[in-house]
Amino acid sequence: MEIFLSQLGKGEKGIVKRLEGGYGFQRKLSSMGLRIGKQVRIFSYQPLRGPLVIEVDNMRIAIGRGMANKIIIEK
Repeated sequence: MEIFLSQLGKGEKGIVKRLEGGYGFQRKLSSMGLRIGKQVRIFSYQPLRGPLVIEVDNMRIAIGRGMANKIIIEK
């Protein structure tokens, strides 16, 4: 089942399937280690529509909700 990264609950995992953004967006995520085929886990949600903290390859990355809505994952 494919969903947006922002729809995962705290502690849930998924595999990145698609990045729905332009070249700059994909390049930025790639530089942070977030690529197609990588497993991601939601570490925490920040309050008041703040960023998501995700875990990729034992690294924690904070990304905004807008970016999270462009990352398609398979649960």
